[in-house]
Amino acid sequence: MSDSAPSEVDQAPRKPAVGRVLMGVLIFQLGLAVLLFWGDLGQGLRLPGFGPKAPELTEPIRPGDQTRRYRPDRAPNPGQPMPQTALPERLILTPVSGGRAALLEGAITAGDAERIVKQLAELSPQPEEIYLNSPGGSVRDAMELGRYLRGAGINTALRDGDVCYSACPYLLAGGASRAVPDSASVGVHQHYFGQSTILPAFVAVEDIQRGQGEVMRYLDDMGIDPLVMQHALVTPPGEIYVLLPDELRRYGFIPTEE
Repeated sequence: MSDSAPSEVDQAPRKPAVGRVLMGVLIFQLGLAVLLFWGDLGQGLRLPGFGPKAPELTEPIRPGDQTRRYRPDRAPNPGQPMPQTALPERLILTPVSGGRAALLEGAITAGDAERIVKQLAELSPQPEEIYLNSPGGSVRDAMELGRYLRGAGINTALRDGDVCYSACPYLLAGGASRAVPDSASVGVHQHYFGQSTILPAFVAVEDIQRGQGEVMRYLDDMGIDPLVMQHALVTPPGEIYVLLPDELRRYGFIPTEE
């Protein structure tokens, strides 16, 4: 009798135990999905990281240590204190240098490309160069405006202490020629491409893949090495990878030194 198979009475308690485990897994998955959704919805809320946190953006960078924590409303140049006033919440175009250039400053929001193109067309004289100072924003608007700048033969540049993060480097890439002083800062990270920004990334995989393909094609059209995307793809939206001057030259953002 001791070698016989367990009776049905012995096996019966196992089924509820398995059911409880499966239910626990399902509840955990649902809870994780809710947290991801809420993090996207709030933009400031996200799951706690399991690795060491990136340093603050105010910390200086050095080769191999270029990833910093990032918030669009608080985006200083690395190694510099937080700015006393945040950049504008949308792009603002201001003629400078007697109209020979213009400053484009602020976050890039949906619809900014069309609005800024109209403003540029109304300027007289037409600016030869656009200075950028932006924490980023809408990728598609950055590329649309970048294509306009390239078609118009307008150069792009950063001034001392300016920043160009997130989607802004795609706007920088649109310049007929580009200039970035060592005291300025250019950085990249992951983006959302879906029409609805409240969709978690795992729901919008198709939009993300299509968007990344559009960005890589755009960079190639602008003469920028799409390999720069390797840094963007591994840097979460809450962090920024700051490109060193040698990398800006290597990827084609600025000319190589003679």
